[in-house]
Amino acid sequence: MASTTRLILNDLHAHGRLNHQQWLTLLAEAQSAPAFAEEIRTCAHAIRERYFGRAVYIRGLIEISNYCRNDCYYCGIRKSNGEVSRYRLSPNEILQCCRQGHDLGFRTFVLQGGEDAWFNDDRLARLVAAIRAEFPDSAITLSLGERSRESYERLFAAGANRYLLRHEAVNPDLYASLHPPRQRLANRLDCLRNLQAIGYQAGAGFMVGAPGQTLAHIAEDMVFLGDFRPAMVGIGPFIPQHATSYAHEPAGSVDLTLILLSLIRIMLPNVLLPATTALGTMDPQGHAKGMRAGANVVMPNLSPADVRGKYLLYDNKMSFGSEAAEGLDTLRQHMAEAGYKVVVARGDQPPLEN
Repeated sequence: MASTTRLILNDLHAHGRLNHQQWLTLLAEAQSAPAFAEEIRTCAHAIRERYFGRAVYIRGLIEISNYCRNDCYYCGIRKSNGEVSRYRLSPNEILQCCRQGHDLGFRTFVLQGGEDAWFNDDRLARLVAAIRAEFPDSAITLSLGERSRESYERLFAAGANRYLLRHEAVNPDLYASLHPPRQRLANRLDCLRNLQAIGYQAGAGFMVGAPGQTLAHIAEDMVFLGDFRPAMVGIGPFIPQHATSYAHEPAGSVDLTLILLSLIRIMLPNVLLPATTALGTMDPQGHAKGMRAGANVVMPNLSPADVRGKYLLYDNKMSFGSEAAEGLDTLRQHMAEAGYKVVVARGDQPPLEN
């Protein structure tokens, strides 16, 4: 088995794609054989160093609204969760977050929120244009869910550079088990294709250990990522939220998340790959472990302190300390101790080497 899986790993390294059975074989061996998992990690880290050195790109995360029209079964800000204290930042508050972040050294701002109808195309386009005008040296990333192609085009024209839209699951049955019927996998995938065609640095991703997920499902997601070739991939362990139907489901595995980060780095050598807040929430050393696995991005929270506790996609979400913009010195220290350096840069995706 070891020789077979090593050949599969070499094939991934050489071609950046595997079929479903190859992924399934590779994932099963990596989970059961720590020495092979370490071999994967070493390979991924060498690729990370070739493309990014020891740099850690920081993104200022601004959670602009926890209103959402959707009712995803796993999500703490789902429409039907009556426990949520709803909030919505004004455009001026968002601009002020950007100003504070720019002063701290952030050169990418990530506007994330639920699918909030108040943020229509007119308001969002004005906001994006205002950020672009005030911070021409900075990248603007949006993570605001499914919108029309026309909406994405307008926001791109206003100055947005990147868009993160996790695909969640490409297996239709698993996707349907996580979402109400009105939320369709086909529409999610169409949105991703539209974003990429428009010219965004488009990002996909999924939860590791989502309820009902198997290694076969993850293998399908890895096939999709290999075909889609996103500029960014956001994965993190599933963490249950007490006010959802999955409150008592087990959390996803940190170890499997780290293996997948490494495999994604090998498959997509120049990808922008965060060590996510969920990973940092599950493991105090999550950021450093993520970097060693091949990640190169961290997204500290720039949202106003009084709303961070209201954007709870899952329980016990970290939003202070090294997960917060004001804790940037702590993050720098932790990264330096692990052998990495937080840099002031937009951190765009570099071109693939021949």
